[in-house]
Amino acid sequence: MNSANVYQSAFDKTQKAKASRLSFGEELAELGSVDSRIVVLDADLSKSTRTDIFAGKFADRFFNMGIAEANLIGTAAGLANAGMIPFAASFGCFLTGRFDQIRMSVAFAGANVKLVGTHAGVGIGEDGHSQMALEDLTLMRVLPGMTVFQPADDYDTRSFLKWSVAHKGPVYMRLTRQNLPALARKKDAQQFSVGKWQLLTEGNSESPIVVFATGSLVGPSIEAAEKLSQKLNASIEVVNANWIQPYDEFMLSEFAERKAKLWVSVEDHYVTGGLGGLISEWMASRGCPARLLKIGVSDFGQSGTPEVNSQAYGFTPEGIFEKISLAFENLNSR
Repeated sequence: MNSANVYQSAFDKTQKAKASRLSFGEELAELGSVDSRIVVLDADLSKSTRTDIFAGKFADRFFNMGIAEANLIGTAAGLANAGMIPFAASFGCFLTGRFDQIRMSVAFAGANVKLVGTHAGVGIGEDGHSQMALEDLTLMRVLPGMTVFQPADDYDTRSFLKWSVAHKGPVYMRLTRQNLPALARKKDAQQFSVGKWQLLTEGNSESPIVVFATGSLVGPSIEAAEKLSQKLNASIEVVNANWIQPYDEFMLSEFAERKAKLWVSVEDHYVTGGLGGLISEWMASRGCPARLLKIGVSDFGQSGTPEVNSQAYGFTPEGIFEKISLAFENLNSR
């Protein structure tokens, strides 16, 4: 099999890599010029979250709430109740750290607040654990009525933003500091749709492994799958699992019918409760016999450059390849 063509075609190399926080900032400003109901609140981090782009165009609709995230969330809920469409942004760890306010003022109240957490995971680098959002997907997806989304690239980010403006209800979007490669998308299929994941590399009923990746680790997972396909001489399927709540139960059912031996979740997030958590819950409830390998973070994170952290947590293509290879070998040796 010519695996290089299969896996490299999953990327759109005509587009430059871009951090999802920048895609968010640019698209938010464009949407703000169309809908005057959009207001933006930030916790004194607008240059980092890139809400500064919106602030530069619509100063009268931008509110710097200072380092007071609980107040930011409460104010956003009030603005939503007044008929505005508030986007409340900060680092994901600081924003979801105010879980009580989100739980009561936003989720329980069904407030039309759009929560945006940036600088997710160990990929933010030297800022260390105190700045890393590692449990945010777990917290947000357990809240009834909360839509949770983690874009893999510029297209995902902009598409979800447009959808979220039209959607009435609370949402949480998780964004990166680091650049993300653009993914290829077919014009006649797999377009943006609520709760629908994107199959990036198609296999067949004989594919032994399926990889569910999200956010910043979609790109490295595709490259790891290419190496795996060469080693095993078999197609390895890779999924862009961008929707966390709701998620693609139909696709999971399809993979269960194909009976791949090993399922893998890959995320820059704790292995408990995030993407791996929701997949394991689904597998247990359906009696799915496949084994699940959860690749993610299991400690408090560490301070180090993004490159050092990526190596340390096995988030490089080589690291993901090695983890999956070992798990597959152990599975076959039983």
